[in-house]
Amino acid sequence: MSSVFGAMRRRLLTPPVSETTMEVRGFHVKNAEAKARLEYIGETFLKGYAAAVEAGSPAEAEELLEAVPRDMRGFAYEGAGMGAVVHDALPGHGGRLRGLLAGRGRHHDYMIYVGIGWAMARLPRPLWPDIPATDPLLRWLALDGYGFHQAYFKTDAYVRKPHLRHPFRWRGGHNHYTARAIDQGIGRALWFVGGTDPDVVTRLIRAYPADRHADLYAGAGLACSYAGGVGEDELARFAKGAGEHRWALAQGAAFAAEARIKAGTVIDHTHLAARVVCGTTAESAAQVCRATRPRETGADHALPAYEKWRRDIAAQLASSSLVSKGADQ
Repeated sequence: MSSVFGAMRRRLLTPPVSETTMEVRGFHVKNAEAKARLEYIGETFLKGYAAAVEAGSPAEAEELLEAVPRDMRGFAYEGAGMGAVVHDALPGHGGRLRGLLAGRGRHHDYMIYVGIGWAMARLPRPLWPDIPATDPLLRWLALDGYGFHQAYFKTDAYVRKPHLRHPFRWRGGHNHYTARAIDQGIGRALWFVGGTDPDVVTRLIRAYPADRHADLYAGAGLACSYAGGVGEDELARFAKGAGEHRWALAQGAAFAAEARIKAGTVIDHTHLAARVVCGTTAESAAQVCRATRPRETGADHALPAYEKWRRDIAAQLASSSLVSKGADQ
């Protein structure tokens, strides 16, 4: 019976695959290979979403997610994060998100938290998960996911009208910072909107007010490293084009390296992006993320610990690059 209700939930709640095609979205197409990769990512996300809403238990959902090819598994868990929240919002349902994070999904917690933000973008506010009960550091990734969703599905308002501001408040604290976390998700989405073309993505970012560029580049840095679809020369051009925001871009790329290493989904592109964008190895970039992760996450500071973490990562990567260059001279 659970599978019958699960199938019903899937039909009622799963966005159609057609919503993720480049033609429907009106995104830039760089070439057939990049287009195919981005659309495959969208399909995989929806498979993960469907697994979370259709499965009879978190364990059953986990089996479906673990069957996804390793290089794409993180996107499936991202979709499952969204699906778990939607599942738990239904009358008489609950425990799917908690179960997902308690199982092998704990290795994909970065991606699952991003998926929570997708659900927030689709659900009425009263059905949002209990944000104060979530991880005080990783909860900011939910706003990243929210921003990605808005830029991906509401591209006219969030991308093609870059000077529009979209006020947002939540119960996660530091509401003066929420717009910045959302911009990080918008920046990640710009990698998709721009079809992985670094020149197009750079132009999209530069169309926004200058005070938003650092967060947009950080999001784009995560996407260009985690999603890929680009070669070494293009990565180098993207990093150079970031200018003063070069290390914000690297911070996002370091997050991507850490997320893939933690989940055991490292691919060749992970190493390439870390070398070109972060100026170091994927293992070293991930270690910077782990070493600088705040131990204290209290809400009594002007900025959330999450932002201090991001700044420390960027500063350490920049410092390591200067040391490396000095040793080479």
